[in-house]
Amino acid sequence: MGWFPEYFWFSVIIALLLSSDSSNYKSWALESHLGSETELRVREMLESAREAEFFDWLKSVRRRIHEYPELAFEEHKTSQLIRDELDSLGVEYTWPVAKTGVVATIGSGDPPLFSLRADMDALPIQESGHWEHKSKVNGKMHACGHDAHTTMLLGAARLLQNSRNNLKGTVKLVFQPGEEGHAGAYHVLEEGALEGVEGIFGLHVLPAMFVGTIGSRPGPVMAGAGRFLAVVQGVGGHAAAPHKTRDPIIAVSMAIVALQQIVSRETDPLEARVVSVGFIEGGQAENVIPERVKFGGTFRFLTSEGFSYLQQRIKEIIGTQAAVYHCTAKVDFMEEKRRPYGPTFNDPSMYKHAKRIGEILLGDNRVQLVPMSMGAEDFSFYGQKMPAAFFFLGIRNETADSIKELHTPYFAIDEAALPIGAALHAAVATAYLDSHAQTQ
Repeated sequence: MGWFPEYFWFSVIIALLLSSDSSNYKSWALESHLGSETELRVREMLESAREAEFFDWLKSVRRRIHEYPELAFEEHKTSQLIRDELDSLGVEYTWPVAKTGVVATIGSGDPPLFSLRADMDALPIQESGHWEHKSKVNGKMHACGHDAHTTMLLGAARLLQNSRNNLKGTVKLVFQPGEEGHAGAYHVLEEGALEGVEGIFGLHVLPAMFVGTIGSRPGPVMAGAGRFLAVVQGVGGHAAAPHKTRDPIIAVSMAIVALQQIVSRETDPLEARVVSVGFIEGGQAENVIPERVKFGGTFRFLTSEGFSYLQQRIKEIIGTQAAVYHCTAKVDFMEEKRRPYGPTFNDPSMYKHAKRIGEILLGDNRVQLVPMSMGAEDFSFYGQKMPAAFFFLGIRNETADSIKELHTPYFAIDEAALPIGAALHAAVATAYLDSHAQTQ
């Protein structure tokens, strides 16, 4: 019976792997089963996307989208362009999703199901750059690269459709509206468009990283975000007789200063939080104290506790400072109109999978570990429902002048990044299906 202990523990290990906690087994499989055949297909996808005809098509699509930017939930022309391209590829889709969104389906229709996502909406910014394909819509611009995101996902659709007979499952491609502050991802999920999906991958262009590189990090990668709007009511009057007024400008000024103490004096220095005031509106004449002042801003956090604490303290501080100066205050966090975003979290196994695909495509030294950002993304809603990975795609090229920051009127991209993004999308999905088909 001397062999019994070894046999016993071997049996225990096998039983644990095959137990009801199958997610651990699937994570192990995801990291371990990436064969040479899959690696070859991954490399072929980038080669295909870089072919002249394919690359010209990507540029054409992106430029058409860029010329006619549309704001959140108004992406009607963009949605039509997407559907036209999908029709030409013979790809089936569901529309409308979340008003203007499109969800395409490629593969067998059977599990495993994996999703890829791109956002479609633009920003209310007047484009100032000099480019023949600059925005033709006054006051609107693709200043966050969503035109590139949509183009790359269409490129992935073409690559996946060309290899659909080899897909070992199903890919859902989400062309999502309303990312810029309107929580489009939340509405896509609420409509049940991704029921049964086991994982999701997303990309965002980044001018801080050079073309040919990608980057991300496991765990939290971007902060959560909320907004607040406050109205402080006082008693207006002549500025020469301030004692006869209840000055809301003074109350607001002190409230803004006090809000800064939340981070500097109430928050653990090792926990990242932000409270920023973005606008103030009050009064129109130099010699008149106004009746009311309106101001608002954003707050950022990494945990649900951080969200609750910041929200509570913002309300308390504004209300208390208003009362000190004999004013009243109302604070609105606009949670229904502008739903708060949670932190964007990369599932460790999904991150490792996407990182490995990036290394196969581009080389180990071109896949970077990036610092966490206090920016926010509604991709976080997907991560609350399923394992998710969110990566950044380099677009920086000083020769092409693609060096300006996101959300600025001079933002530009180097279109050489488009084939990389298209291939990365398709390869991450294909390899995921290959790995998970063995665990179903």
